[in-house]
Amino acid sequence: MREKLQSGERLRPIDLARGHGLSTQAVRNYEEAGILPAVDRTAHGYRTYTPLHAGALRAFLALVPGHGHRTATSIMYAVNEGAVDEAFRLIDESHAQLLDDRRTLRAVESALRDLGPAAAPDPAAAPGSGDMFIGLLARTLGIRPATLRKWERAGLVDPRRDPLTGYRVYDEADVRDARLARQLRRGGYPLDRIAPLIAQVREAGGLEPLEAALGDWRARLSARGRAMLTGAAELEAYLRARG
Repeated sequence: MREKLQSGERLRPIDLARGHGLSTQAVRNYEEAGILPAVDRTAHGYRTYTPLHAGALRAFLALVPGHGHRTATSIMYAVNEGAVDEAFRLIDESHAQLLDDRRTLRAVESALRDLGPAAAPDPAAAPGSGDMFIGLLARTLGIRPATLRKWERAGLVDPRRDPLTGYRVYDEADVRDARLARQLRRGGYPLDRIAPLIAQVREAGGLEPLEAALGDWRARLSARGRAMLTGAAELEAYLRARG
């Protein structure tokens, strides 16, 4: 809740701390990090805070959920040093990252929709239900075997080797990963961006668990976006108070 403070009111560290559910040590740490503006001291050396410090603390705590602790600290430090343009640049970078994360989410969701049912087994497939050799998988995906070998080096697929022939053998999970990689590559995503997503599919144990994870991912992105709005409002109030 926003404190109702008079412009000339003086606050003790404990007053500022209690008003935000913090310890006095946390307030001192924020002061030392430059999150709070310079603090006056009494003749006896005690810190005294003002409503301006309370506003700075509100702004910082509101910025953290949307931008993260490190970036929120850098934003407040820049503002308190008079480098407002630098603070705005940091905010822009956070918004750009959020937009990029949203685009990645949409690409993954689109890739999952476009996967469709797996192709039927081919008589030339490797032994084992759903297993394929590299040539068949390449033909199925409409790519070259060299592309699959490149994807393997990048960690997108991890085929086993036939103990007798040494040929690569792609099981159902490998085929799934290769098909997902193909869809994402068609969407323009580089290999180093695809590899972490493939790893998530493997960790989730397939596409269905990943779909649930994507719903959670979408909710977290929305929460970040809303938190950025809240942080912007508190930062604007602090900037107005600074004059």
